[in-house]
Amino acid sequence: MPELIADVCPNGMTARSYVQLLKLRIGAMVALMAIMGYVAVADRINPLQVAVLALAMLLGSASSSVFNHFYDRDIDRLMLRTRQRPLASGQLLRPARVLWLAAGLLVAGCGLAAAYFNLVVALHLFLGAFFYAVVYTVWLKRRTWLNIVIGGAAGSFAVLAGGAAVDPGRWLLPFLLSITLFLWTPSHFWSLAILLKEDYASAGVPMLPVVKGDRATAHIILGNSALLVASSLLPLFFGKMGWIYGIGAALLGAHFLWSNWRLARAPGKLLARRNFFESMVYLVGLFVAVLIDVNLPI
Repeated sequence: MPELIADVCPNGMTARSYVQLLKLRIGAMVALMAIMGYVAVADRINPLQVAVLALAMLLGSASSSVFNHFYDRDIDRLMLRTRQRPLASGQLLRPARVLWLAAGLLVAGCGLAAAYFNLVVALHLFLGAFFYAVVYTVWLKRRTWLNIVIGGAAGSFAVLAGGAAVDPGRWLLPFLLSITLFLWTPSHFWSLAILLKEDYASAGVPMLPVVKGDRATAHIILGNSALLVASSLLPLFFGKMGWIYGIGAALLGAHFLWSNWRLARAPGKLLARRNFFESMVYLVGLFVAVLIDVNLPI
């Protein structure tokens, strides 16, 4: 075993390298979205169920992230932000072996979801990993600026998985929330893409700012965010959420649209960075609104 480790990792793999390979920050966001779906439909929150759900989603997300590192290692070497990633920098002597890690993480995540919850949760977990690893990374990322639009469905499956963990039959509210997450992803990621436009251009990745420019991207972000905010109010109109959620979603949406409008008026890296962080504030705020509305029905 020591010889195998030395063969695969000639310089050793630090804890930080493992964290980079698994993209745990993305995994934490995926887990949070699954918990949102769970909280939205649960009559009573079971801490153990929440913990198991979060772990399963982390495993599934880590699986697709490991594969993403493997498949994109060539273009990662061309971008300043990613050239020090474990596979891109050559810390792993035989990169193909990490595919076993990706497969093992996916099997573990799906197996845990199926055993503890049901097959519907496992299916949504698998589809989320598949969309990120195959649909986004392999099929779309290098071909079209719509990559993140279609590939963004990966995160939406997390919300559906969370709802199915409670009851697969209570799908409407998780489905409506998954639409919101689907529309959130482009506004979030395109803001980041403005910051990283030069990196993507040097790697030949057709992200929207590379193809259309910053100004057009900022206007498209604003239009997409308008659809996002409108979609966040759908649960209210379908009678699935109360006025606490409605007020929270409306205020959060108005603030986020204001941030988007500022970016559209003066496209640039400073406001793009601010809009990127505002998108995360918006999403976490929406989760809090769901949590409060469900637990304090008035």
